Amino acid sequence: MIFAQKLDGFVPWPDAFAELYRRQGLWTGDPLDDIPRGGARRFPEHVAVVCGARRITYADLDARVDRVASALWERGLRPRDRVVVQLPNVLELVEALFALFRVGAIPVMALPGHRRAEIASFITQSDAVAYIIADEAFGFDYRPLARAMRDAEGSTLRHVFVVGDAQELTSYAELDAPPRSLPAVPASEVALLQLSGGSTGTPKLIARTHDDYLYSVRTSAPICGLTDRSVYLAALPGAHNFTLSSAGILGALIAGGTVVMCMHPSPDTAFPLLEKERVTITAVVPPLARVWLTALRARSASFPSLEVLQVGGAKLGPELARELAQGFGCRLQQVFGMAEGLVNYTRLDDPLELVTTTQGRPMSPADEVRVVDDEDRDVPTAQVGHLLTRGPYTIRGYFRAPEHNRVAFTADGYYRTGDRVRRTEGGYLIVEGRAKEQINKGGEKVAPVELEQHLMAHPSVDEAAVIALPDPMIGERICAVIVPSPDATLRRPDVLAHLRGLGIADYKLPDRVEFVRILPKTSVGKIDKNNIIEQLSSRSPEGKRPSESLPTRGVS
Repeated sequence: MIFAQKLDGFVPWPDAFAELYRRQGLWTGDPLDDIPRGGARRFPEHVAVVCGARRITYADLDARVDRVASALWERGLRPRDRVVVQLPNVLELVEALFALFRVGAIPVMALPGHRRAEIASFITQSDAVAYIIADEAFGFDYRPLARAMRDAEGSTLRHVFVVGDAQELTSYAELDAPPRSLPAVPASEVALLQLSGGSTGTPKLIARTHDDYLYSVRTSAPICGLTDRSVYLAALPGAHNFTLSSAGILGALIAGGTVVMCMHPSPDTAFPLLEKERVTITAVVPPLARVWLTALRARSASFPSLEVLQVGGAKLGPELARELAQGFGCRLQQVFGMAEGLVNYTRLDDPLELVTTTQGRPMSPADEVRVVDDEDRDVPTAQVGHLLTRGPYTIRGYFRAPEHNRVAFTADGYYRTGDRVRRTEGGYLIVEGRAKEQINKGGEKVAPVELEQHLMAHPSVDEAAVIALPDPMIGERICAVIVPSPDATLRRPDVLAHLRGLGIADYKLPDRVEFVRILPKTSVGKIDKNNIIEQLSSRSPEGKRPSESLPTRGVS
């Protein structure tokens, strides 16, 4: 029996906790593919998903999921098979996810911006047997990438399914077979693999079960005010945990609402959909929120149907928060969460001052949250400390990462989030920064160590340090500080060409590149990044005013 033992590499909740969550009714034993099943029973003729000119009802969505799942089964996909899904915000993303849930296969939630380096890592980490892509999106052709992944030495990929023009590959449209009876998937099984923000290189895989993920969505939906009359605009990438489950696409569908798929979050694309589809709720990251607000004012636009604007992915400053609430004329909801589990929301009936100055409070009474000092001792209320958490939807370990798990989790199962926060008397959290080394570029998380490793692979680079520099528009920008090899001729275009040649996502490329003779070191010989940040923050971009202690060899 395939489910007789736990999935290799998955870290389950201890039995005592799992039994407690079931006894309390938090884990109900329902699989995620029950969402379209339930919608088809309750609201068969209600529109579930809008994608361009396509409008699909709950009944049709459930029937389509059945046919795609049966076709996947006929092609040999089985429970626990991993499938990398890299699709933009199209109807097929929703169909494919539910079909994989129904088969018991496990989607690996890649983002459209990921490229060869990331996709290769996801396939290797998960031993993926299939890859679902679009033909082209955002000016990028995914088919050559898929071929390279399939044909790589030692590749586990057996199938590539393409939405659109498949060329010689398999068309996603061919996934259509008469419904068949499929084995029931236990809700304790891994449902999907989300991606970590990454602080130690390529993102780790986060194994979320049907039980825990469904609990998170069911709890989030009412907090976000979702009902069967809600219309949710998926403007951010649909595979991202924020867009998918907070309360997101799944939350809207579990409530019986309508999901509107938006291919690009720009005002030119999103604003007409907000108006035409009478959207009631959507989610953005702070830099996009600022862009939308500027466009709103410039166009004298208004969206009377919009009830809730969610902002998350990075800290939202109080001033921008107040401007958003006033400019859009709707309730603002701050969302502070992580793909590993814990999600905090400001509530829709909270006073504006609380909404604009905090990042919310845990959504569930079962969330266990600690704020501790460097020795893991709890700190007093209102004092800054490290955020630790565990609960019914927070993982107990990354997938197939035992060594990292020993550092990322406490002995008693608390996840070390890497965030530094203050907790108010009312239990609301105020995010003060990161303890883990990570750059938050407009909501996209970038691990400096990953870029440093890629830079050091260049034959003309002796040393490299990657740091974050503050930016008023997108929060942080990426700066690479490089010591070239003696007599090497190296400029910024060379560095970017090298990184692109390694196949990393464009959003990870440095915004600024500095070339120096030496990098400052700490007393123990480590690169002193605080020293670098202090010096670079005090001078103009690209080394126009080089300092003596960080001598410049040349500028890009």
